Amino acid sequence: MDGRGLVRAVKDLGGERGRRAWRSAWRNRRVDAAGLAPRGAERARVPGLLTGTEPRPGGGVLRFTRSELLVRVTVGGAVFWGWDGAAPTPSYAVVGSGPEPDPRAVLEPDTDGGWRVVSERVTVAVSRHGAVEVRTPGGTVLRRDLPPRWWEPVGSAGSGGDAAGPGSGGGSDGGAGADGGCADGGGGTDRAAGTGSWAGGAGEAGGTGRGGGGGGTGRGGGASGQVGAAGAGEARGRGRGGGGGGRWLLRSEVAADARVFGLGGRAVGPRLRNGSYRLWNTDPKGGFGSGSGEEPLYITMPVQLVVADAGTHLVFHDNSWDGRVVLREGEEGAGSGADRPGSCELRMEGGPLRCWVLVGPPGRVLQGWSGLTGGAAVPPEWALGYQHARWGFGSAAEVRRIVAGYAEHGLPLSALHLDIDHYDGHRVFTVDRERFPDLPGLARELGNSGVRLVSIVDPAVKAGDPVHDSGLAVGAHGAFVRDAAGREVRGEVWPGECAYPDFTDPAVRRWWGGLYGERLAQGFAGVWHDMNEPVSFAPFGDRTLPRSARHVLDGAGGDHREAHNVYALAMARAGWEGLVRLRPAERPFLFSRSGWAGMQRYGGTWSGDVESSWDGLRASLALVLGLGLCGVPYSGPDVGGFWGSPSPELYLRWLQLGSYLPLFRTHSAIWAGRREPWEFGEETTRTARAVLAERERLRPYFVTLAHLARRTGAPYVRPLWWGAPEDRALRDCEDAFLLGDALLVAPVLECGSDRRAVRLPRGRWYDTATGRAYEGPGQILLDAPADRIPVLARAGSLLPVRVADGSVGLEAWAPARGRTGGGLVIRDPGPGFEEGEVERYVVRWDGDAVVVEDEAGERVEGVVLRGL
Repeated sequence: MDGRGLVRAVKDLGGERGRRAWRSAWRNRRVDAAGLAPRGAERARVPGLLTGTEPRPGGGVLRFTRSELLVRVTVGGAVFWGWDGAAPTPSYAVVGSGPEPDPRAVLEPDTDGGWRVVSERVTVAVSRHGAVEVRTPGGTVLRRDLPPRWWEPVGSAGSGGDAAGPGSGGGSDGGAGADGGCADGGGGTDRAAGTGSWAGGAGEAGGTGRGGGGGGTGRGGGASGQVGAAGAGEARGRGRGGGGGGRWLLRSEVAADARVFGLGGRAVGPRLRNGSYRLWNTDPKGGFGSGSGEEPLYITMPVQLVVADAGTHLVFHDNSWDGRVVLREGEEGAGSGADRPGSCELRMEGGPLRCWVLVGPPGRVLQGWSGLTGGAAVPPEWALGYQHARWGFGSAAEVRRIVAGYAEHGLPLSALHLDIDHYDGHRVFTVDRERFPDLPGLARELGNSGVRLVSIVDPAVKAGDPVHDSGLAVGAHGAFVRDAAGREVRGEVWPGECAYPDFTDPAVRRWWGGLYGERLAQGFAGVWHDMNEPVSFAPFGDRTLPRSARHVLDGAGGDHREAHNVYALAMARAGWEGLVRLRPAERPFLFSRSGWAGMQRYGGTWSGDVESSWDGLRASLALVLGLGLCGVPYSGPDVGGFWGSPSPELYLRWLQLGSYLPLFRTHSAIWAGRREPWEFGEETTRTARAVLAERERLRPYFVTLAHLARRTGAPYVRPLWWGAPEDRALRDCEDAFLLGDALLVAPVLECGSDRRAVRLPRGRWYDTATGRAYEGPGQILLDAPADRIPVLARAGSLLPVRVADGSVGLEAWAPARGRTGGGLVIRDPGPGFEEGEVERYVVRWDGDAVVVEDEAGERVEGVVLRGL
């Protein structure tokens, strides 16, 4: 505990909730003391020398002295490898059983006693000491994993007598000699696999089974289709991905010029510089900005997108345990000097060592990632409009006042969100009848004016509440997480002492999903999941469940060290599938504060409690860009920040940025300043009116991007290098972004700025405010007055826009002379799961005129032409 933590802990003693949190934290500490065996003597192990191979479809198994490696190239080019028997499934991230092996890819000898698998898009080479290289078809190395190292309890099945001693090297391939300094390793034996019943009791705590690491990431199923049907291959009494029993370390090298993005939602991104990044979903307790110390946050994922001159690749280490990634950027040698490659060190506290790699241009990589982990859920059309939330609306009268204020000031509003203050005593799936006497009637009233209600849903259930009682009847041992002795785990959250549903249990997911019927009956059109890291208030230690807490993990059994990072993902699945069962004709609207790889199948996310500061504004953009590159395209910040009171200037700059992000929502804490535009004065209201009107005009474009994200994996918001990853200047640009292919948005992120430099990708770009054309690549300086930010349109692009009568029209920007352009349009097919038809258009010069033609070559009339 540092000094700030000590001050916080002392302050928390001042109230009843603080005292309960103290008792809860001590109770959890005692639970872990009993449920996790202390880490004893450990032995280090490396693979050793290659002793034999076994060809299999798409690759094969390579056997080493002390380990074995499965390598498989799949149809579509995705590469999988897993050590110690780790298989692609069961997995919470991968949909179904994963892609099929590529029958054309075969295991064959390589140089120096190694072996390789060659396919059309990628070559995987394995040295005789266990180093793994990913190469382009031309032979350029994109990534090189050195031989891994494991630390296992002495006497465990994976640490035989021939294991390397502590500190031993990894052979001539640059062994992974390491200090073994990871966190807790011990732990209790597993819950009986596949039965869902509780095996044993307090006596389990002394075992060494999963405590040292052991099984892999569990199978959560996932929506393989739009309706959220469970994927195949769910764990049913089988081991969780294989793998040895211990902590492990993997060191990798990338090109000296490589830039790394991803690892979930990071405030310090989108480019991840030298530093240490923890993989543990965390509520930071308080506002965060873009400072280097603001990590980890709510969504962490072992997903890296690496961009270099030689090519782009995505690497995903499919392991949900607590871990840490240490990145160090490379350095190119001056003159004839040698390059220093970039490096990545990944340490995990347990679980399988298994990895997926996809290579190719960014668009192909994200499309492959979407195919592997599931297509993104398409939000309802209204959820692409402007939304307003606040913790502290307090009553139906206040809700009506806010909605009337938007109408009075001519400000469009799609949805209003109710936070925990609309609950009865903060208890989930309840309503305070005094302050909201007729919530269904209020919802109907607002719906008639085009405004939907969205409800917060927290996972913690107050002990003794009727929801808690109904959960106790689920299965043989109830719906809630328990400790190693079989006792229900309790934590302190907003309602008081709470229990936590175990969403890794299929029966619990189905029970929980049925509870959303109450929300629908109250008139809510969507839900947002909060506090689902999960959080248990604590003045010291980790603000979550005890690490020894037991989870079903879809039949495999395990503890919270493995379940923590996928808890919110499983909750999202429960909510999504429940809403689909309850209303099968409507796409659910669901977004979540926490999650893991594959969460896009069930909806999106938002920034969480970002602070009201310019640092918070910069962090907002970093989070959206980084999550998009991890496969989560629908996200956005709390406009204006959650904590504090923004100045009118900061509020407007945040509103301008938010209007070009997928989730466009204001939100603030109960003690923070208001976020209604008119609270900042008439001038701010006038500018906000124009900002919201432009978002409404572009909403059909956002609909198109949403459907494209599902089909192709391409995020709505893309880094400037998306179409030109070889452009180093664009790789280092973090203060602007592409919205689809057509628009370049350059938000103002500095206080007092009224001009800003904008770096352009190759091609002609039009300033949408002035119509002036600029040629890229290069950097330009544009005006950014208080009432707008620079937005540029790509020459030749075509966008669907909303016209005066509310219908969808087309807007085209003239291509450069001698060139053609075009665009795609997907109109909203309705509230259900229909795909929507793709309309393709070509924009070209015909003499001295610009014309737009459809796929049949017929001219399209009524198009608004700009840039002439």
